[in-house]
Amino acid sequence: MDQEPVGAITYRKGMAALPSPALPAATARATAFLALHRPHDPVVLPNTWDAASARAVEAAGFHAVATSSAALAATLGYDDGEAAPVGLVLEALGRIVRAVDLPVTADVERGYGLPPGELVERLAGAGVVGCNLEDSDPATGRMLDLSEQEDLISAVRAAADALGVRLVLNARVDTFLHGTGTAEERLADAVHRGRHYLIAGADCVYPILLSDPEGITRFALEVPGPVNVLARPQAPGTATAGELAQLGVARISYGPFLFHGVQERLVRALHAIRAGRDPGRDEREH
Repeated sequence: MDQEPVGAITYRKGMAALPSPALPAATARATAFLALHRPHDPVVLPNTWDAASARAVEAAGFHAVATSSAALAATLGYDDGEAAPVGLVLEALGRIVRAVDLPVTADVERGYGLPPGELVERLAGAGVVGCNLEDSDPATGRMLDLSEQEDLISAVRAAADALGVRLVLNARVDTFLHGTGTAEERLADAVHRGRHYLIAGADCVYPILLSDPEGITRFALEVPGPVNVLARPQAPGTATAGELAQLGVARISYGPFLFHGVQERLVRALHAIRAGRDPGRDEREH
C-alpha cells in the first residue's frame, strides 16, 4: 500500500490524513505557541536546522522552536528556494519535533508546490504547529499578486479548520526583499499586504528585512495583529532583541544566522587542523 507514517497522523498519498488522538495535544501546543506572540514581550526564536540545534534551543530555555528553510536545506544538501525535495524536508521536521518537548514552527517557504490541503495534512503529520508562507516566488524572487497570496493563506486556513488542526500561520511579506519603489512606498505596500493577510487567515505578519526602528514602529501600529521581525545581529545599525521589543514587535526570529555562525566556526577549525594548529586555541584567540 502506498502509505508513509509521518508522525501523529498517517499520510496516504492522494487521501486525506487520518485524525489521531494526538490532534488535541497538537492544538493545545499551537494555542500555547500563539499566546507567546505578545507585542512588547515577544517570543524569541533562534532558528534551528536539525534535532541537535533544536535541543540546544530547548536547553537554553527558549519557549518554542522555529526552523530556517535555508539552514535546513543546506543540511540536506540543497539550496534555499524550495530546491530540497518536500519529503526530505518533512522528514527533517518530524525529527526536530520528536527531539524536543516545545512547539515547533516551520519555515516552509511557499509550501513546496503542495496543494494547501496536502500541505496542512503533512505538516500536521510531522507534528508542526505553525508555518511561514512567503509572498514571493522562492525560485525567482518575483513578488506575487496580493490576491494570489490571500487565496493561498485562505486555502491553508480552511484546510486546517477542516482537518481540526490549529496551525499558526506567519505570513511573510517580501516587499523589503524583492519589492520596488521608495522606502515609503514599500512600507505602505507591506502594511497593505499585512492587513489583507490577517483578514485572509494569517495569525502573524513577517515583513522580512524591515529593519529601521521608525518603520518597524509604524508597521506594528498600522497592522492589527502580531508582527514578526528578523533580528540581524551583524548588520550595522539594526536593533537588538530588547530594542525590537520596545518597538511593539511580538515575535523575533534569526533566520540562518546561527547556522552560518556554526559553519564559520567549523571552517576556522578545519583550517587550523589542516595547518597543524590547535583549533581550540585558534577559537579562543579569534
